[in-house]
Amino acid sequence: MVALRVQAPDEGRVALQEQIARLAKALGHPARLRIVETLRRRRTCIGCDIVEEIGLAASTTSEHLRILKAAGIITGEIERPRVCYSLNPDALAPLKVFVDAISTAEPGPVATGRKQG
Repeated sequence: MVALRVQAPDEGRVALQEQIARLAKALGHPARLRIVETLRRRRTCIGCDIVEEIGLAASTTSEHLRILKAAGIITGEIERPRVCYSLNPDALAPLKVFVDAISTAEPGPVATGRKQG
């Protein structure tokens, strides 16, 4: 009888994959991409300017900002009575490394969907 040994995934690798997934999910909405693009262009922006720029309701925009901030993609600094947002490009480093690795990988064989035989 042969005993099978199941290897536990590397905790560091799993944590990195979870971080990449959180970043990708946070960027996975067109409105959030518009917010990021706006902050990239303007360097910093007050919340009400973002609402005007992306054309959504303030409450909807606020939720998108919350998601981006929770992922670490943006930071929000309170300057009473407003919040001033800016990008945190360093937070995207794991996602960039992952996408770069994929984009430079050698393509595999293309499956035709037909059975050989």
